[in-house]
Amino acid sequence: MPNAGEVYKCDVCGNIVYVLEGGGAELVCCDEDMKKLTGDVAKSAMKKMPKPGSP
Repeated sequence: MPNAGEVYKCDVCGNIVYVLEGGGAELVCCDEDMKKLTGDVAKSAMKKMPKPGSP
């Protein structure tokens, strides 16, 4: 179950998701569960993501 502030990545297509609000279901992409990124890997992914509200 994803929690707010966590970062997930799809191993198939490479999509990255930052969780704004936690929920009660697993994150799925390309018919597979997304993998939670931790530590430095999550921080690195966050730096590459656009800021909310930016074009």
